[in-house]
Amino acid sequence: MRTVEWHNGAVRMIDQKQIPWTLVQVDLPDYQAVAAAITDMTVRGAPAIGASAAFGLALAAQQSQAADIEGLFADLHQAADTLKNARPTAVNLAWAVDGMMDFAKKGAFNTPDMLRESLLKEAQRIADEDVEINKRMGAHGAALIQDNFTILHHCNTGALATVDYGTALGVVRAAFEQGKHIHVLLDETRPRLQGARLSAWEMEQLGVSYDIIPDTASGYYMQKGEVNIVLVGADRVAVNGDFANKIGTYQVAVLAKENNIPFYTVAPTSTIDLSLPNGSYIPIEERDKSEVLTPYGSALVPAHFNARNPAFDVTPNRYLAGIITENGIARPPFTESLRRMVEKF
Repeated sequence: MRTVEWHNGAVRMIDQKQIPWTLVQVDLPDYQAVAAAITDMTVRGAPAIGASAAFGLALAAQQSQAADIEGLFADLHQAADTLKNARPTAVNLAWAVDGMMDFAKKGAFNTPDMLRESLLKEAQRIADEDVEINKRMGAHGAALIQDNFTILHHCNTGALATVDYGTALGVVRAAFEQGKHIHVLLDETRPRLQGARLSAWEMEQLGVSYDIIPDTASGYYMQKGEVNIVLVGADRVAVNGDFANKIGTYQVAVLAKENNIPFYTVAPTSTIDLSLPNGSYIPIEERDKSEVLTPYGSALVPAHFNARNPAFDVTPNRYLAGIITENGIARPPFTESLRRMVEKF
């Protein structure tokens, strides 16, 4: 089962807000619903968001009533703006939408129906390619994992964060499929608990040994010598290797450095933004305080209490041992190695 796919004229996706309690798929009838699903985190994870947006633009083309190419392009531009504004940090969102629009502009499409059909095929290509890319990243990363390793992981980067297979947890999956005995410590990842809910659910499905730990316990287990390597994902990587990921990643990176534990991020080249010189240029999404005060409808404190809720933080490149991509592992100096990885793409 894929996280997101095209099904009977709609975008079908797993509702990640329902996991681990139940596995539910929802069918989204228009691009506005796709954008809303990205915003409210029905779908999340940079690669999954990118594929969802690509299918959303294909859906916009299918539903447009335009009788000529010019009218269809007008509708596509409106849909593209809506989809790109659904969430600001993950570069895969804009990458997918801009890629679809470039594909539409460069093609020799004589009729609106020809363009509609071609956009759907391009969205499907992006989704299929994501799975293949994830498996390649998994193979590169699994070479770093030795038998009996304990891996610390933050947030969720498995199949649910992609079309299928996963990025950082895809490395875990690849190592496990190679027969290596591994154990994963999963940061719960507040406030939305992607680690406790989603990553643990995925480890259960795969049969991988794991423990959920409080976010504040990562340093404890590192200090005790129980962590061999840290693997996380990324939502945007600047050309110098600074990267944005789920809030709390930065503190994990600092603790790993302090305890001499190798820290890697796993990211496809589509997540690398060569236009940004460093992480200070990455836009950071601030989400509603209700996610902190009343997670999943359960009030922790009175609703009028003040709270702040940044969704991501930026980890400076100096904390990274490397960046695992589908084209290999980029190592410092990242300004050179990341360009090489992207050029191979």
